[in-house]
Amino acid sequence: MSVPYETAAYEPAESPESPEEHLARLLGRALNSFELPDDVIQRLDSALAHDSSLHSAHHSAGLHRETYRHTWLLADGSAVTLWELAHNPTPGSAPEHEVYLDQEELQTAAERLGVPPESPEFEVPALMRLWAIPEPRHVFADDDSADHARRLLRRAENPDRPGEETAALLATATAHEITQAFGRPGRAGRAGLSFALYEHAFLLPDDSETSLWEVEHTATPDGRHMCEVYMSEDAARDAMERRAARQG
Repeated sequence: MSVPYETAAYEPAESPESPEEHLARLLGRALNSFELPDDVIQRLDSALAHDSSLHSAHHSAGLHRETYRHTWLLADGSAVTLWELAHNPTPGSAPEHEVYLDQEELQTAAERLGVPPESPEFEVPALMRLWAIPEPRHVFADDDSADHARRLLRRAENPDRPGEETAALLATATAHEITQAFGRPGRAGRAGLSFALYEHAFLLPDDSETSLWEVEHTATPDGRHMCEVYMSEDAARDAMERRAARQG
């Protein structure tokens, strides 16, 4: 049986946005949402979880241009990604939003806006692509990390959870950090399921780092919450997709 989560570590947002609500908000602000194929919108009706991230940004001479990646995990285990372009037509004007099915269409739309020449008002020197910037190191906190690792492994119910060797290594952990890796916890009203993915990063005595990946979901016969723990993000995401496919 799963052990309940510590409230402080897993306090959800006051009003978590469901995958359906996030999609509705995106389509509602996009000027060209009517161009998206109907079959894509229909597939998104079965979304179980969503994740959004800033992909690139350009700010210059009062003009702003950002691109965002929005991804939904579907009940059949597949994923759908939509690309959003946000820009202001003139300096100081309100942003306009467009949405595209693939990155090539997004790039074409962004290029037609052009890049304004440098000027005394120039704010950021060039197009900033966030995927080219190294990820920051974890911000660790010393909060009985070895005990946190022990409790995390104890509540894991998957047969292929990390074993004794990992438990012994994490018994020496000096600090840890918990971050959510797949958006905020959301419940898809139609499917009645929820999925969340967390990274538990641990700092070891030799200053090296290691992580465990936790899948928390309700894809169980009785709808109860279940915890699974894996050694890699890929393994955790594969487990999410398998669970979703079984429920589909």
